[in-house]
Amino acid sequence: MSVKEVEKEIKEEVKQENKKLEKNLKNEENTAIVKKEDETNVIQNFEPVKKEKKSVLSILGILVFIIIAIFIIAFLIFTGYNALNQNMAFGVHIKGIDVSNMSKEEARTAVENYINQSLPQEITLKHGDYQTTISLEQIEASFDIKDAVNKAYSVGRQGNLFQNNFYVLSSMFGDVNIEPTVNLNSEQLTTNLNEISSQLPDKVIESSYYIEDNNLIITTGKEGVVVDIDATIKAIKNGISNLQTINQPIEIVVANKTPTPIDIDKIHTEIYKEPKDAYYTQDPFSVYPSENGLDFNISVEEAKAMIASNSSEEYTIPLKTLYPNVTTNMIGTEAFPDLLAQFSTNYSTRDTDRTTNLRLAANKVNGTVLMPGETFSYNKVVGARTIAAGYKEAPIYVSGQVVDGLGGGICQISSTIYNAVIYANLDIVERTNHQFVPSYVKASRDATVVYGSLDFQFKNNRNYPIKILCTVSGGVATCQIFGLKQDDDYEVEISAYETGRTANSIYSEAYKILKCNGQVVDKVLLSRDTYKRH
Repeated sequence: MSVKEVEKEIKEEVKQENKKLEKNLKNEENTAIVKKEDETNVIQNFEPVKKEKKSVLSILGILVFIIIAIFIIAFLIFTGYNALNQNMAFGVHIKGIDVSNMSKEEARTAVENYINQSLPQEITLKHGDYQTTISLEQIEASFDIKDAVNKAYSVGRQGNLFQNNFYVLSSMFGDVNIEPTVNLNSEQLTTNLNEISSQLPDKVIESSYYIEDNNLIITTGKEGVVVDIDATIKAIKNGISNLQTINQPIEIVVANKTPTPIDIDKIHTEIYKEPKDAYYTQDPFSVYPSENGLDFNISVEEAKAMIASNSSEEYTIPLKTLYPNVTTNMIGTEAFPDLLAQFSTNYSTRDTDRTTNLRLAANKVNGTVLMPGETFSYNKVVGARTIAAGYKEAPIYVSGQVVDGLGGGICQISSTIYNAVIYANLDIVERTNHQFVPSYVKASRDATVVYGSLDFQFKNNRNYPIKILCTVSGGVATCQIFGLKQDDDYEVEISAYETGRTANSIYSEAYKILKCNGQVVDKVLLSRDTYKRH
């Protein structure tokens, strides 16, 4: 091939390539034009949609505004109603009683009526087979209704506007129940429960002791249970609070307890007592009586050894009395400055055995001091009439006859004291007349005694102690009563006389006549008596 032909062929190929490039460029321009037209069409089509969405949003905004406005109006109306409402909120209950829209007074009355109808007079407590009751009135059981009403009334009134509305709505859709507090007299209830604790069949038995004659008796304890006071009080409050089950027994809460070990040192401290000497003061006049002391008759160490050496249910420790150096009867008559009364009777000195008996009895009584409110017992002071005590056989009355008997004649001393006591205007506690009218006093002015059976007793009803002096000498038995005169003391006379006689009996009576400045102010019957005739 020639060069020209080659050149011509190359030019032809270049020309074909240029045509291809022009065609491709033209196609790309057409594509761009189409895309631009498509974009324009999209923009033109979006404008109506955009306008439609703006319209929907405007409507939604108006609806939201209306809803908010309605809510605000409802809120204001609801708030205003709650603020103006003077009654209970809806849905409020007290002790299960619906008090909705009630006034405080109406609610209080409704709850009180319900509780009063439901509350029994007593509750039952039980422990196993043991049961007992407690009076609700005694323990002052009550419900604090006033406080419960105030709490109920405060529903919807205890916070800000939003909180109050929330509380009211809550009570409307979910009931609110106020439980009144149960009040009790805890001190009285504790006393009752302690008493119940001591009655439980399986109660703990503490070690204890008592004095019998001249011995201290110690008993060992046994393990058991005691009432748990705090827990039982809580259970009782819960039981009372639940009116639906209040008639059912309430379980007593108990706790196991081991008895306290025997403490000899503690027992000795408790029973040991120092003797006290009697003394008196004169300005003002006052008598302080003597007191006997008490102590173990063995050492404390010996007592401890006794307890430790064996395991027993009971131990006995001997005791001894500690006597004072100065007894009350030893106080001189200067402590008793005034003679309040005296009386004398006569006896025959020729009957030496009877005279001996009179002196023994008089010596026992002589010097006796009786404190205010204290009672004198002739048999206790004189003691048993025994040979060992020195008493002799002398005439006495037995079954309507005069026979010899040990201690015969000592009724003359009791009768002499009886008359002196009446003149001192002291209270007669016990007195019995003889079977026959005695020779030394008139009818109804005697006082017979029999050891272990009949006693003569009187009481010091004065504000100051009295001292009794009793002597037997030269055929005269005399009783004198000393003390301290009072401004309200009366002059005393005795009027005794027979009121009748039969073939077998003599009837008599005696009176105590009280005078002030010589004028009778009272006449008191002492006795009406019946005697046998000799």
